[in-house]
Amino acid sequence: MGRHKNATGPIRFFLDREGRMRDRALFDLAIDSKLRGCDLVKLKIGTLVTGREIRARAMVTQQKTGRPVQFEITSDARTSVLAWLERRGGSVEDFVFPSRADPNDHLSTRQYARLVDEWVTAIGLRKEEYGTHSLRRTKASLIYKATGNLRAVQILLGHTKIENTVRYLGVDVEDALELAEHTEV
Repeated sequence: MGRHKNATGPIRFFLDREGRMRDRALFDLAIDSKLRGCDLVKLKIGTLVTGREIRARAMVTQQKTGRPVQFEITSDARTSVLAWLERRGGSVEDFVFPSRADPNDHLSTRQYARLVDEWVTAIGLRKEEYGTHSLRRTKASLIYKATGNLRAVQILLGHTKIENTVRYLGVDVEDALELAEHTEV
């Protein structure tokens, strides 16, 4: 959803209309956290909850890098996650998104990818153009476009090298020149 049409509003509308609380919470957390699918599906309730509230910020150790990454949870996401967790129940040790096949396990990354395909096609977009990674990239791209701050995006994505962030966002000469043109000295 980074370089393409922003589909976040239509997807949220679809999920709300269909009463899909879990999927709405999953979608909102995917956008806010900017986590890879493998880290998103493994979130534990205790990572997101403090007392009876959803945290404004959370931290996870990324599977790919072994490094911690912090993320914000916006008020809309806190609302959808709280609604889901109130329905779901469970303890701080449980997964936020349990597997339907094995309640002690988490939603699989494959099932998460199938859900994203379903959401995207439900609003009339081509699933070939959007995937779980589009969700990871969405907010990062918007932050970069609004600020031009690559270092901030690097931190938010948990990239070890700035080159990876540049490649990931698809920052090119055109972007750099546009930023330069809008900067008065």
